[in-house]
Amino acid sequence: MADLDELARALPEVERGEDADGRPAYSVRGKVFCWHRSPRPDAVDAGTGERLEDVLVFWVDSLEEKDIVLADDRGIFFTTPHWNGYRAVLMRIPDLARIDHDELRELVVEAWLSRAPKRVAKAWLAENEPA
Repeated sequence: MADLDELARALPEVERGEDADGRPAYSVRGKVFCWHRSPRPDAVDAGTGERLEDVLVFWVDSLEEKDIVLADDRGIFFTTPHWNGYRAVLMRIPDLARIDHDELRELVVEAWLSRAPKRVAKAWLAENEPA
């Protein structure tokens, strides 16, 4: 989570907020792009039926991108019926350890790009991404 926090806060115009239980949410100009979701009835532990308390949500660029991310063979990313039609993927916090720093950076940057104003995103890309 420290890496996620560092990566998200390094992007332009990002604000970090917290819910009443201290779960972080990252937004750009009021649009949330990544957050630690509160437990909900649509995400439960398969073995116990308990609501998952460790779910992160990341926005993605499109529903097609969502399908690509969900097709990852490692089973790290998932969705629930609640998210049908939404450009977002879910991930459990312990699974952050299963991805390297570069992959986490790509996930955070792509989530940010999907919500950032076009002008801000274009300027950041011009300075930070290879041509």
